Amino acid sequence: MTGPFAGRPAAGQPRLPTPPTGWPIGSYETYAQAQNAVEYLASNEFEVADVTIVGVDLMLVERVVGRLTWGKVLGTGAVSGAWMGLFIGVLLGLLGPAEMNLLSVLIGLGIGVLFGTTFAAISYSVTRGRRDFSSASQLVAGRYDVLCQPRNAERGRDLLARQAMGQTG
Repeated sequence: MTGPFAGRPAAGQPRLPTPPTGWPIGSYETYAQAQNAVEYLASNEFEVADVTIVGVDLMLVERVVGRLTWGKVLGTGAVSGAWMGLFIGVLLGLLGPAEMNLLSVLIGLGIGVLFGTTFAAISYSVTRGRRDFSSASQLVAGRYDVLCQPRNAERGRDLLARQAMGQTG
């Protein structure tokens, strides 16, 4: 598995972002279908290290989740601040005198709620109603191509054609 924290790239993998190489051996509407195709190749003893899934026609999709109100903003700020205050209060309670443990946690919690609510109110009031909704963004592709290095592309294309016709390995 690769990702920003996966460590050093495997042998033969580029260190910097580079365009994908290879010949197209399949094209799919969803990532799950492309992933299923690669799973099929792997289960048929195919050299999947030669395979790349490429999202084509990328789109940033922002789905509106709901309307923002002062109540939601202040509530979210209070909860966020409470977590941070609780964390700091517990740390102070563990490091301080034993008789101050509970008091440190409660003071940290209270100050966290106060600061979280205050900062949420300030940041929301600065927007002046320009963005009164919350949303979730997602990067999606119009289609997903499965590419393969030329040395194995013909065999990969044959296997995926067999999969599409419903034949087994």
